[in-house]
Amino acid sequence: MSALNYAELNIKQIKTLLAQCPSFETEALLTELAHDPRDGVQKLIAQSRRKLEKQAQAEANLAYLKKTENSLRQKGYHVICGCDEVGRGPLAGPVVAAAVIMPEDCRIYGVNDSKKLNAKQREELSGEIHAKAIAAAIAEISPRIIDAVNILQASRLAMAEAVKKINETHPIDIIAVDGWANPLFTLPQEAIIKGDSKCFSISCASIIAKVYRDHLMEDLDRQYPGYNFAQNKGYPTKEHYEALKRLGPSDIHRISFDLKLS
Repeated sequence: MSALNYAELNIKQIKTLLAQCPSFETEALLTELAHDPRDGVQKLIAQSRRKLEKQAQAEANLAYLKKTENSLRQKGYHVICGCDEVGRGPLAGPVVAAAVIMPEDCRIYGVNDSKKLNAKQREELSGEIHAKAIAAAIAEISPRIIDAVNILQASRLAMAEAVKKINETHPIDIIAVDGWANPLFTLPQEAIIKGDSKCFSISCASIIAKVYRDHLMEDLDRQYPGYNFAQNKGYPTKEHYEALKRLGPSDIHRISFDLKLS
């Protein structure tokens, strides 16, 4: 279609044309439309360019996150299990770990460290991760065990248990784990500092672990009213400390932590 033909289309028709245009042809179409003097067309061009830039950034972010897995596959590791934990800092509730194996060709845009996403983004991504994962598992370690062995050991236990669940049905070649190496792992591992923002499968594990624990704390809020677990998720907020002074610790508080009761 020539530039003259485009001029014969109304704004609504051009908007539809842009919406239906394959992404690899959009730039050529925008170049043609650039000659159209109508303000409405120029606004559509600007919107389309912003959309293309956003898509390009999403592709770049995904490619960055996949570098670790690609490198491990080049070394001969094909079944890669990402593992991460959440909930080390709260005063109450379990520490939760997730392990996940994602397909090599999996494309999920927006995946990142769960702490950098809002609740809605995490919920949507968690559903997509679960739908596309080859295997996924969750493990939680109770506050009583945290008190008995300390939070570091409890976190390691949770991660080891999540990995074990997956390995029973999907033998793992290597574990990509967030942070430092876990001495409880009996399989090869690749420890990555800040791996939840550098490695695709670890990021996926981070997200599903966070969503699982948040839902769990919302359920526990109904069992232990007054602490507002639904909002603070057990973390040490001012409101949470005030509730502790007023109500005392519940059965799911970590007594070994500084609850500031005095």
